[in-house]
Amino acid sequence: MEVPPAIDDDVWSSSCLGRSGTLPGLNWHGCKLLRHKTPRGLRFVHVVVHQDDRWTVDRPASVQPRTSTTRRRRIDKRSSSPMGDDNGGAAGKDAIPLLTPYKMGSFQLSHRVVLAPLTRQRSFGCVPQPHAAVYYAQRATNGGLLIAEATGVSHAAQGYPDTPGLWTRQQVEAWKPIVDAVHAKGAVFFCQIWHTGRASNYEFQPNGQAPVSSTDRPVSPKESVDGLSVTTYAVPRRLAADEIPAVVDEFRTAARNAIEAGFDGVEIHAAHGYLIDQFLKDGVNDRADEYGGGLANRCRFALEVVSAVAGEVGAGRVGVRLSPYTDYMDAVDSDPDALGLHMARALGELGVLYLHAVEPRMRRPTERGETRHSLRGMRDAFGGTFVVAGAYTREDGNRAVADGYADLVAYGRLFLANPDLPRRFELDAPLNKYDRKTFYTPDPVIGYTDYPFLCDASK
Repeated sequence: MEVPPAIDDDVWSSSCLGRSGTLPGLNWHGCKLLRHKTPRGLRFVHVVVHQDDRWTVDRPASVQPRTSTTRRRRIDKRSSSPMGDDNGGAAGKDAIPLLTPYKMGSFQLSHRVVLAPLTRQRSFGCVPQPHAAVYYAQRATNGGLLIAEATGVSHAAQGYPDTPGLWTRQQVEAWKPIVDAVHAKGAVFFCQIWHTGRASNYEFQPNGQAPVSSTDRPVSPKESVDGLSVTTYAVPRRLAADEIPAVVDEFRTAARNAIEAGFDGVEIHAAHGYLIDQFLKDGVNDRADEYGGGLANRCRFALEVVSAVAGEVGAGRVGVRLSPYTDYMDAVDSDPDALGLHMARALGELGVLYLHAVEPRMRRPTERGETRHSLRGMRDAFGGTFVVAGAYTREDGNRAVADGYADLVAYGRLFLANPDLPRRFELDAPLNKYDRKTFYTPDPVIGYTDYPFLCDASK
């Protein structure tokens, strides 16, 4: 394929699915694929679009979608049908609990199946890419809620390769067409913002410096899921108390940038052993100042971040994810019940939109175990929209909603492998199996946008 050396326009399409096509809300006249190798030797696909008799190549930092209001009601027939309406029209004696409508603050949701935030490591150079628009739009439904993958609040917040950020103008502009693609499907889109803290390494830090944390003790070496490699972590630098306001401000700025990019709100990642969790858990936080010691002090940083973000974008646009019962990245607490209740009450008082809690049975990322603990106390203490996550199936998700245990249920691996998950739940249809080996590979198609829809399987 001949591509002119000078690229004058910035356009892109959904053709990274491996065939010509259109992305919901975006019109294109034709497309081809161009395989390309990065300096690191990774091969990925450029989308090459034929428009106005010219071939142009995607440049994700500045693409601007061309919306078509006349086509939005006919976009992507593979997506789920609406599960309800503003008046709860889907509800009734035989209604499937997960598929009943729900009013979350100012957002009217048509069902309760939420896309959980999932790190996918396909944002080359920490800049969101056009193929992310395909991925998220595939999983978007009219009135559905999607939470974007964990997105760094600063360069120093990074801990993994090719995860997106929201601290530069280039990143903000790159997110815009992705958000537009989701909104074209009628979905609500929140962005999870994070700081990895000590769960990082020198290679991801500015000038190769040490990552920061509540402590100067490193995460212990971790064996990969397949047992073939071991990750070691840098020795962190303990943040001084007078440095913490600057980190709080990074969260504030990232939240403002997310709203500018078009997101409906942000979810603050205070879970899974990352920076905020490193302050919350007494198994990590060994400080003796106002940010350490007793429970209230250990929660101070988290609540300062939440207050700053809520003050910037409005509490009605803020969610928070917590995992008091997990021990990811060695972040364990001696009294997770007390920690969860304290944070739930405080977040309720701050009036944030929702609390997203990880089930106690998920002490480790890939293990679903037995436990005497429950999220019921946190749900009652918070008093607002309560989202649960942690290896949920269709059956126990329905039970959680029907029993009043949760308002919404977030699905990760099942949604990753089944882009039309709400529709499959509606029909009680078989589910695609996920391929763990492709969760974090850099390919923009394989294991990312190539999972089949029900209508594909029936052909």
